[in-house]
Amino acid sequence: MSRILAPTELVLNPDGSLYHCNLLPENIADTVLLVGAPDRVPKISALFDRVDFTTQKREIVTHTGIKNGKRITVLSTGMGTDNIDIVLNELDAAVNVDLKTRTIKPEHKQLNFIRLGTSGSLQPDIPPDSFLAGTHGLGFDGLLHYYQNTARFTHNDFINQLVEDLYWNPLLPRPYLVEADASLLGLLPETGFYRGVTATATGFYGPQGRVLRLPVTDAEMNEKLSAFRHKELRITNFEMETSALYGLSALLGHRALTVNCIIANRFTLQFSKDYQKAVIEMVGRVLEVL
Repeated sequence: MSRILAPTELVLNPDGSLYHCNLLPENIADTVLLVGAPDRVPKISALFDRVDFTTQKREIVTHTGIKNGKRITVLSTGMGTDNIDIVLNELDAAVNVDLKTRTIKPEHKQLNFIRLGTSGSLQPDIPPDSFLAGTHGLGFDGLLHYYQNTARFTHNDFINQLVEDLYWNPLLPRPYLVEADASLLGLLPETGFYRGVTATATGFYGPQGRVLRLPVTDAEMNEKLSAFRHKELRITNFEMETSALYGLSALLGHRALTVNCIIANRFTLQFSKDYQKAVIEMVGRVLEVL
């Protein structure tokens, strides 16, 4: 007999929708575009042929509609891996848990998650307003340590070398590395999309080496990350969501990919002159291949 999920574990709204996302199973498509900012959702859904459903709760805004004959959902997660943890678990529950009986469905349903975000480059040759697909998510956030069956992500040749080469601070969570879904990555053309390892930090300032008034524990962290190489892999950019997206998707049996618009280069000190325009261009190019 399937385990019944308690009301304190699977939290639902009075209408039976998922607590934070405010969604019922029929409200989401099999392909979900994830963005951080709520105001980016209507800008993306404006590119759809039509929008059939909208809802909002807190920073989570959802629009579902049709583009080129395909049903697509665009949803804002807010910033950070903590929000990704909420959204991914609830979207998975929408399709793999019977919300009425509170039991896990016997047949698994797989979703496609494509995060469309912004990021800072850690490589001098990747300029602002360029587009980058994360071949891997490199997590400095520690989220996956709260879940079982993650040893393959936390203890592999890449992570072992990174910990050794960077003299990793033992007070910080051990990093983890998760691959993007190869089928989603393969949809993007080689031309026009850089590829590389996307690093995920727990914050925007100190965790990414930014100094305003507070000094950081490792002032050379970004230089070390930029110089690091493992076989053909290099760390190309910094943001705050991808590792959790890739890790939870792998554990839950979904496909995931992040495509970022580079809005700053941390080494040339250049910042995009109009990143909003560049982001919409990136979104349009991704929608073309879905």
